[in-house]
Amino acid sequence: MAEEKNRKVKIAEKILDKNDLMAAVNRELLSAKGIFSINLISSPGAGKTTILEYMAGYFGPRMAVIEGDIQTRRDAERVERAGCPAVQIETGGACHLDALAVKKALESIDLDAENLDLLAIENVGNLICPSGYDLGENMKIGLLSVPEGDDKVMKYPSLFSTVDVFLINKIDLAPYLDFDVDRAIEECRNMNPDVTVFTLSAKTGEGMDDFCIFLESNFH
Repeated sequence: MAEEKNRKVKIAEKILDKNDLMAAVNRELLSAKGIFSINLISSPGAGKTTILEYMAGYFGPRMAVIEGDIQTRRDAERVERAGCPAVQIETGGACHLDALAVKKALESIDLDAENLDLLAIENVGNLICPSGYDLGENMKIGLLSVPEGDDKVMKYPSLFSTVDVFLINKIDLAPYLDFDVDRAIEECRNMNPDVTVFTLSAKTGEGMDDFCIFLESNFH
């Protein structure tokens, strides 16, 4: 009896297996429709929605957006006003989106719409939880804004070591704040040598066209 009580049981199934399977379904669906998808991750206030507003003006109806927030449709409304369709996911407290929530949101988007090339997913503002969840995206993008400080790259390695693209936003504020752009880029590349980096300002437009052209080069 004591031997049975002390027996260890190995759990073979990963906790995230179910999410990964659903992410594969999302990826296959979007691929079949010829839609390129991105997952945009940052802390609150880093400028995700402002970036998407600029992108909405650039791409127009060629882009659709899924917005993730704890509550309210405010971000989706901003993107819609800027020129592209948007669906809001209200997580009700969850600190990240998961693949099932994205799958349900996709049901509200016309994936057969003429010229729809890009799906942008704005994750819930958080540098930790969203990094562990595959949503079915083609490209994971990590965003850091100048006011947050250049030390955040090393503090949140689970995100910045795995992103395909590293965006440094609010670069127009760099002359006024103690943010070492070269240090942030170097620390990200030390963990993630193949990362693509853009410095930009969604507010002024600096660097935004280059970023949009880069995304466009990945379509189809």
